[in-house]
Amino acid sequence: MTEEIIIAGFGGQGVLSMGKILAYSGIMQDQEVSWMPSYGPEMRGGTANVTVILSDDRISSPVLKKFDTAIILNQQSMDKFEEDIKPGGTLLYDPNGIVRHPERKDINIFRIPGAALATEMGNPKTFNMVIMGGFLKVKPIVKLENVQKGLEKSLPERHHKLIPLNIEAIQKGMDNVETVISL
Repeated sequence: MTEEIIIAGFGGQGVLSMGKILAYSGIMQDQEVSWMPSYGPEMRGGTANVTVILSDDRISSPVLKKFDTAIILNQQSMDKFEEDIKPGGTLLYDPNGIVRHPERKDINIFRIPGAALATEMGNPKTFNMVIMGGFLKVKPIVKLENVQKGLEKSLPERHHKLIPLNIEAIQKGMDNVETVISL
């Protein structure tokens, strides 16, 4: 099994940390992992994306042109990466701020109102974990207990008290992801 993923949105949405947690989760499952962030100098508010590869085999290169899955969190990323999903692949997106919804008919498309759900939970900072939950529901490539270990590994110890809230956000995402197109 190899899963090649792009996560893209604005800086400050937790794009890079979501990728890092996913990468650590793969490591906890004894998978080969690649995590390659990309962001502009403006950081918060600018565009950011991260490529994550999880594989049972060695990864030959972290550089990808096409993806099995794209997790899209803003319109600029939709415009840039929708065409880079392999036919039969998966697109998961948050509709908040999206004016042109996905148009492809040869991929699986899922929608999750991550911003609204995180606000409903009373903590907008859980946004990326709500999105992660939606992703894990449609593509259960890492086990939830390994995601918890990934959170422990990537969060500073002073923030470990927030891990239960993050797990709750992941569950919220799993419970609220909507199918738009399923092949």
